[in-house]
Amino acid sequence: MNPLTNIKRIYFIGIGGIGMSALARYFNTQGVKVSGYDKTPTTLTADLVQEGILIHFEDDIQKIDKEATVIVYTPAIPSDHTELNYYRDNGYLVVKRSDVLNWITENAFTIAIAGTHGKTTTTSMTAHILRHSGYGCNAFLGGIASNYNTNFWSHEKNVVVVEADEYDRSFLKLAPNVAVVTAVDPDHLDIYGTAEEVLKAFGQFTDKIKSGGVLIQKMGTEFNVNRTHKMVFTYGYNKDEASYHTQNLKVVDGSYHFDIVHPGGIMQDVVLNMGGLHNVENATAAIAIAINLGIEEQKIIEAVAAFKGVKRRFEYKVKTANKVLIDDYAHHPEELNALISGVRSLYPNEKMVLVFQPHLYSRTQDQAAGFMEVLDKADEVILLPIYPARELPIEGVTSELLLSGMNLKQKQVMSKEALMEWAKTTTDKLIVMAGAGDIDVCINQVQDLYEK
Repeated sequence: MNPLTNIKRIYFIGIGGIGMSALARYFNTQGVKVSGYDKTPTTLTADLVQEGILIHFEDDIQKIDKEATVIVYTPAIPSDHTELNYYRDNGYLVVKRSDVLNWITENAFTIAIAGTHGKTTTTSMTAHILRHSGYGCNAFLGGIASNYNTNFWSHEKNVVVVEADEYDRSFLKLAPNVAVVTAVDPDHLDIYGTAEEVLKAFGQFTDKIKSGGVLIQKMGTEFNVNRTHKMVFTYGYNKDEASYHTQNLKVVDGSYHFDIVHPGGIMQDVVLNMGGLHNVENATAAIAIAINLGIEEQKIIEAVAAFKGVKRRFEYKVKTANKVLIDDYAHHPEELNALISGVRSLYPNEKMVLVFQPHLYSRTQDQAAGFMEVLDKADEVILLPIYPARELPIEGVTSELLLSGMNLKQKQVMSKEALMEWAKTTTDKLIVMAGAGDIDVCINQVQDLYEK
């Protein structure tokens, strides 16, 4: 029996998270009474309240919904959380977000995009192509799609496009018809322990593909794939041996123009109005999905050209002849490398100032050498203090640790307050700000100062 059919009231602990809020919006559209808690008010929680969802910001059992039949929590919630333990101690059905996604997707035609980076943009591109072309889908995104200013939309067609999150092994709850793997770089080693365990988990994810399904795998992602009962394709930017690959790429007025070579021929004159060569590769994966679904070529081309991107994924905050400010969620060395390469492809002759906020003490410790190497590729680097999220400090792991290992001459660690003072007087034309913590608040403030 599908648990979804009996849910009348549902409560979310951590409702303001990007994945949790998409689920909250889903249930709200289904006529379910939705409420929840989060630690901090944000623009996203304000949007949810505007949509009719009741949210409070104190860990207080007097404010919870005691009539809710399902309680959903995010793994980021601490184990001593009062509300979470009240529900557990009093016999409520308490589940993770991944369990609910399992309920939603197990009886649908599911397209799941996984990967240690690239999955949010690829998921958003895929869902957008299906929506724009008229194919139709229900979308659960890990970011806010700029075309629609939301991370969720519904459709009567029983097709689901979902971001498959590897954190906490959540993606192993899904059983997709079509799966994409964008990257398998070591990450979340606080969960997996070793890079080998990360690869093993991605292999287990692809084992979940339903019989007769499709795997679309980035060329060069090396992990064990059982090819029985599924079709396996590869994709890549400028990789001629991949099943789906780009050719004839050029930059015209800040946009990428390219062709897609695929098993059935060549799709010509694709235009992507979004920065970053890594996003050309993400678009290749989304196009591969659309081709496998039988969507008409011209509709795919039109949809890609109309895609405005994802907020905080190579997002232009300022773009004039004299000033450029780019915002990106990059928080892993490979993501930073892709971001820097993408900026260089569009602005090869400009000095690049990179403002980076490291995310998590554990990731900074595990990936320190990679961060140092990649940060050196900018012309000037400003590091903010590490954003801890769910973690306690680790002795000796600071932004100064990264700074000390860099060879770049123009580098410094700044507080957020000092960054604002710097932004008031800088004459630099090209500023790139990156990170997954609360740097987005700084970006909006820098934008206001930079535009004056």
